[in-house]
Amino acid sequence: MNDGARALLELVRAPAAVSVPGDTMAGAAAARVRWAPGLGVASTLLYWSGMALNDWADRDADALDRPERPIPSGRVAEGRALAMAAGLTGAGLAVAALSGGRRALATAGLLAGAVWAYDLRLKHTAAGPAAMATCRALDVLLGATGRSGAAGTGARGWASALPVALAVGAHTYGISILGRAEVKGATPGTVRGALATTAAATGLAAAACLPALRTKAMGPRMGEVPDRVTAVALSGEHATAADRVRAVALSGEQATAADRVTAVALLTGYAALTATAVARLRVTPGPDQVRQAVRLGILALLPLQATAVAGGGRRKQAGALLAAHPVGRWLSARMATS
Repeated sequence: MNDGARALLELVRAPAAVSVPGDTMAGAAAARVRWAPGLGVASTLLYWSGMALNDWADRDADALDRPERPIPSGRVAEGRALAMAAGLTGAGLAVAALSGGRRALATAGLLAGAVWAYDLRLKHTAAGPAAMATCRALDVLLGATGRSGAAGTGARGWASALPVALAVGAHTYGISILGRAEVKGATPGTVRGALATTAAATGLAAAACLPALRTKAMGPRMGEVPDRVTAVALSGEHATAADRVRAVALSGEQATAADRVTAVALLTGYAALTATAVARLRVTPGPDQVRQAVRLGILALLPLQATAVAGGGRRKQAGALLAAHPVGRWLSARMATS
């Protein structure tokens, strides 16, 4: 790899993108719509745009605190970084529109706006962590804008995915708290705050996924029509083509006891992985250790996302997310992710 290409990959924190498509997978599973891979691509493009814009906005501070970054080191010109941010934003919006239609474009537009607001105005304010958490939560909701499913699309799909979006947002809030300590090191308050967000994310994910699994494993409640019955009705002679597509999606996604066990195991692993990485900062709170905790925190999104995906009865997708974790660790050991 030549130096120019490597500098651009460092600018957008390319290895961290391993943690991004899982947001849309989790949102789709929670809303019970088909996951559109194109929305995963769109979210990745928007993530990369935010990373490039972040370095452009922080170029003066990085010249003092992190002179090895691509812009202050002279490996990427300021104008090129800003152009990349704009171009990646436009590409992300276009891919979202092509993959999910108007609802996906509207959600991607909100996400892009939140990203630019964070990087240009909010990052260094008290609202910074909440703004970053909002970006990730919107990324989850982007996945809920699919075209078919039991929960429907639009506002109803958003409502179904909101608890999972809040869980991912809470975890991201913790990462953002740690990110503010990458230069000077973590204080005890920083560690306590990050641990609290881990507990919040764990609780939100459990509330979002595990009760639903328990209900589905025991069967429908009185007065509830089972999804498979709905699928049969939708596939009848008077069904439209869209109804038939929806019926196929419904008939193949019933969460089971095995899904519940998988989700519990994934959530337990997430909580242990994240809490351990943060707790180590009580002993060694230096900048290098904080950056390591941030790196591990970004990758810990994978088991959190996989929990939601397994909770939606999609264990194969959850397994794919989990398999990406060692790949992400290998890549992030070779290139900065924060």
